[in-house]
Amino acid sequence: MFDWIPLAFYLPIFYNFILILVVIAIIKIRTKENFIGHDINDKLSSLLLLIILTFFIGLRPVSGRYFGDMATYNAYFELYATGASVTITKDIQWHYFMKFCSAIMSSSMFFLICEVLYILPLYLACKRWFKGGGYTLFLMFIASFSFFTYGTNGIRNGIATSILVLAFSHNKAKSLKKYLLFLLATIIHLSSIVPIFAYVLSVFFKKTKYYIYGWLLAIPLSLVLGSFWENLFASLGFGGERISYLTAGNVNNDSFAYAGFRYDFVLYSAAAVYTGYYFVIKKKIKDKIYLQIFNIYLVSNAFWILIIRANFSNRFAYLSWFLMAFVIFYPFLKQRFFKDQQKVLVLVMMIYFGFTYLMFLKN
Repeated sequence: MFDWIPLAFYLPIFYNFILILVVIAIIKIRTKENFIGHDINDKLSSLLLLIILTFFIGLRPVSGRYFGDMATYNAYFELYATGASVTITKDIQWHYFMKFCSAIMSSSMFFLICEVLYILPLYLACKRWFKGGGYTLFLMFIASFSFFTYGTNGIRNGIATSILVLAFSHNKAKSLKKYLLFLLATIIHLSSIVPIFAYVLSVFFKKTKYYIYGWLLAIPLSLVLGSFWENLFASLGFGGERISYLTAGNVNNDSFAYAGFRYDFVLYSAAAVYTGYYFVIKKKIKDKIYLQIFNIYLVSNAFWILIIRANFSNRFAYLSWFLMAFVIFYPFLKQRFFKDQQKVLVLVMMIYFGFTYLMFLKN
């Protein structure tokens, strides 16, 4: 459908479109009375954003140069479309899903469905948290640094983590839907066990200050012990057949994935940690949803810091980064903490998306 768009234009179109939406949202926030606690309750805007992005990203042309692993997914899909059997032993459920789809649809429709599975859970989760609204939080999920990448390259990882976001929006501890979504996320991408483990831990232990201490402790432990942690988790069998990610070195010459201790991205992660610390410790926020998801973020991000030197470290980082928009913006949108909170919110939005846009320009 979008074959007429040059591949080199895809990222500029996406990021400049989001830039326009962020600017419009900022103007609305600064001019709308009683914004805090209600969010922009514009259901139509959320729905239109969902539809536009799903079709724009989902119907993109196949390209390994511009969309990374998409070409690999497409190669398998086309192979299964010819009648080939599933012979691969890893990610077998996903391959059977691709084979099933290849029998009833084109590859373009398959990637569109993948995009629905990636974006729709975020939309539904924001609606649940804000009782039908949640446009600003939904926009900030999309404005996040890694959003486009995990919709076009790390596709399974992106789908699994979006399903986790939807699972976390089911607040009741005994919610059957929550655990079915956990199971689905794990089937799609086994690495989902990291934030799921963090969730289980957060159910039984709720003291956020100790999670913060644990996150801080992970930094010197990673610096001092180095590759000990990668080897430890490898020996425990973490990650199934992807265990080589922890110990194989830089097999793909990936500048992010194997560049030693990444102080810059630890600092990026720390932005959410400081935000959560401020609202939980300083402002004494009592919102149980926020407290639990912040604890999940701290555990998952600390795990990444410990194995920060691993190959494809960015994929482990995303097991916490997918929650950054929630950790940073949810409190701003739920209750008032500052005299001129809308001004503070606007500033934080500018910094948050400003980093995303700067990284786009840098690349």
